[in-house]
Amino acid sequence: MIKVEHITKKFVRNKNKKEKEEFYADKDITFEANEGEIIGILGPNGAGKTTLLRMIAGILEPTEGKITFDEMDYQHNEIEIKQKIAYLSGNTKIYDTLSTYELLKMCCDIYGVSKEESEKRIKEITKVLGMEQFLYNKIANLSTGQTQKVNLARCLVHNPQYYILDEATTGLDIISSQIILNFIKEEREKGKTILYSTHYMEEAENICNRVIMINKGKIIKTGTPEEIRKDTNTDNLRDAFFAMIGGVSDEE
Repeated sequence: MIKVEHITKKFVRNKNKKEKEEFYADKDITFEANEGEIIGILGPNGAGKTTLLRMIAGILEPTEGKITFDEMDYQHNEIEIKQKIAYLSGNTKIYDTLSTYELLKMCCDIYGVSKEESEKRIKEITKVLGMEQFLYNKIANLSTGQTQKVNLARCLVHNPQYYILDEATTGLDIISSQIILNFIKEEREKGKTILYSTHYMEEAENICNRVIMINKGKIIKTGTPEEIRKDTNTDNLRDAFFAMIGGVSDEE
């Protein structure tokens, strides 16, 4: 279980040439994600989704609040937690001078996966994500969709328990997107805990057990897709979101 309790992240930015101001990327965020569950983190660009996931992944430190993984926290169990995490960010850069295979092998070595097990994992992941044709190609020569598959694959070689996926299908074609979504659902069936951030509301309706809607750094609604549609008297999560924020704003 991932437990997020009253997480807040405050930054300081330049207001003008002489003044600075504080602002909150996320404020008082609380939720739980259980084994065998996909939790959708939904909201527009700038809502605070990426900052939240970076804190959960241990990349940023919260200004306030607590994050635990099966009652372990970063203060006392940082290495153990990170060994069990798969973190995918939409802007993650990977070594494009390596081949797909070389990158995956390097990741196996970093996580201490044995030679025998690493070959088995690379073979399995390559098949699941359909990477056979470019396994030995340099990453610099791959398409956007192929590179995103490699990016996801490098998160999976150590067989993580917790998935923290930020905009995993952004920029992908419909076939590549569906391959990744199917894989995520299969991992859920294995009892993995998955946080899935997206601004594609239709994806969330397809794969998420529960969703957390965020706007301007605050949770505005949680529940199953069905519960949220019912509570807002709408037919889909997109319309539900706009119903809760009062329509489209020029401020966004």
